[in-house]
Amino acid sequence: MTLLRADQLSFRIGARQVLDDISLSIHGGDNIALLGANGAGKSTLLRLLLGLLKPATGQVLLDDQPLPRLSRRDIARQIAYVPQTHVPSFPFSVAQIVAQGRLPVTGLGHAPGIADEEAVKNALIELDIEHLYARAYTELSGGERQLVLIARAMVQRARLIILDEPVTGLDYGHQLRLLALLQRLAQQGLCILSSSHRPEQALACANRVLVLHEGRLVADGAPQDVIDSDLMGRLYHVAVRQIDTHGHRFFMPC
Repeated sequence: MTLLRADQLSFRIGARQVLDDISLSIHGGDNIALLGANGAGKSTLLRLLLGLLKPATGQVLLDDQPLPRLSRRDIARQIAYVPQTHVPSFPFSVAQIVAQGRLPVTGLGHAPGIADEEAVKNALIELDIEHLYARAYTELSGGERQLVLIARAMVQRARLIILDEPVTGLDYGHQLRLLALLQRLAQQGLCILSSSHRPEQALACANRVLVLHEGRLVADGAPQDVIDSDLMGRLYHVAVRQIDTHGHRFFMPC
């Protein structure tokens, strides 16, 4: 079943064409890695899919409804967003930040109930950061903040989670645990779309990859079919040697 669809999106900043003729569909169970070099338009595409930017041409449909026809709360009930950075105006606790993810469900003006508190605690446990529960969010490291924002997205109970560079700032252990969690969520029927600079992680964890190059979608398919040394050279202007062994693919500088 198609949850989100983009039809012939384009976006400009002044005279610069940032994205051109982007069409894609996202379905339940998709765990999608969005790859592209710096400036390829990844973050812009994510914001268009969220309805945070207005396309120059084309449209985005959520459950076959154009995004402009839906309220922000209606969109938030279906799509959760984890940005690269987030700095709150006040020193909220980690529990308070995560509980904000329940607002699309409960609405404003309702005190958190037992189910909301349990959802917050379970998300923190799932991400191995339950020890941060009472800490001030403003006192956390960048990597810890990223995990808190992912916990906030989890308690939102949306059908699609969009993540902009989710492993940025995470140590190696938390990177692996997060990628495994995203795989589990997709296996449970959720949709995952995360931008990345790491083709090896897409090969290891995603079941689908979208590739942006110079503002255009140049590939959409299974990671093993899409990501190879030719693509690496085209996207990142580097010469690499491809190594395929025991069902895994690696790249080494030539």
